[in-house]
Amino acid sequence: MHPKHAEIIEEIENSQKTGVELEILEDGEEDVPSIPWDPALIRVDAKAFSLRNILDMIDDGDLELAPDFQRRNVWTRGQKSRLIESVLLRIPLPAFYFSADEDGKMLVVDGLQRLSAIYDFVKCKPKDKRSYKLFKLEYLQDEVGGKYFQDMEGTRWARRLYSTQIIANIVDPQTPDKVKFDIFKRINTGGSPLNAQEIRHCMSKSRSQKFLKKLAALKAFNDATGDNLRDHIRMVDREVILRFCAFRLIDSIEKDYVHHNTMNAFLTEITRKIDSEVSSKVLTKLGKDFERAMNNALQLFGRHTFRKWPRGTDKIYPINRALFDTWGISLVDYEWQTIKPYKAAIVKAAREMMLNDNDFLSAISTSTSTASKIELRFFKVNEILKNAGLSRDEDGN
Repeated sequence: MHPKHAEIIEEIENSQKTGVELEILEDGEEDVPSIPWDPALIRVDAKAFSLRNILDMIDDGDLELAPDFQRRNVWTRGQKSRLIESVLLRIPLPAFYFSADEDGKMLVVDGLQRLSAIYDFVKCKPKDKRSYKLFKLEYLQDEVGGKYFQDMEGTRWARRLYSTQIIANIVDPQTPDKVKFDIFKRINTGGSPLNAQEIRHCMSKSRSQKFLKKLAALKAFNDATGDNLRDHIRMVDREVILRFCAFRLIDSIEKDYVHHNTMNAFLTEITRKIDSEVSSKVLTKLGKDFERAMNNALQLFGRHTFRKWPRGTDKIYPINRALFDTWGISLVDYEWQTIKPYKAAIVKAAREMMLNDNDFLSAISTSTSTASKIELRFFKVNEILKNAGLSRDEDGN
């Protein structure tokens, strides 16, 4: 379909609109293509745990139920009840996958909803909103139906649950990131598999997690995105912020992006650098740069910030990832007072380009992570600024 007339589709999660435009891939393209690696690099150990041991590990903070994953614990009470019934019937549970860090702590990658359901049943008191009674059981309704776990404590049913053995495949922290990423992508078995940013979250350390979370809480960011990405259920808030940080930290797309082959490989490498190489001073400056870019973009485009806004319509479209990184990076080196005199000319040219420039539309709509399209959209946006009369030299950059 010709980009000019392509339909703008909003991503959907659990039948709810997410506020983000769906990125369209060209025929035969994958969003996370597999990259060949040496099978000898895989370091995954299978270990058996009792459920009592697993629950204690969660309480002690040694096993995390995916912090910040807002969307994951979405099972109904009936689904949770049938899982508990399966445990009580001694039906083996499918294997779990945990990601270990250098300190020996682990994060649940696959099996989060199962463990969350078990933990809530056993550990949450009846007055807790996450607690639940067993509901509409198929085989054990007479024995334990309608009961909280506290009603079963001291009985054979509680002992059976505690002693149930599970198998967890633990991905060693020494496993290379590219290998980890592919493993995590392959083993997702739930109804809502982890997306690329959620996988990166599992692989990353607290330094990058806290940094991205801090930027996602900034008023400037949430104002610029119209609150559409606040605590996003698929972590798109962290993804677009990471994209900004990634392009801000590199010298050039040609030098630092092309060899990664995909956006996901690029962002995974930048996450690793934030965790282990980027200095605190640079991160502090990066945070300030990000806040300035958000404020500039909002004052320039208002409700249409980081959204398609072609001339002739004032409809509010979903957030576009490609526009976010392109305009964010292009505006970061200016103070608003420098941009303000050129606002009308910049907005007019941007809207005209989103109506009539099919190359630009393609670069922000289809296969947007290819190096050639990234370079093209950055070039065209910078040309708008230059042609409007705004020069980086005015700010000494």
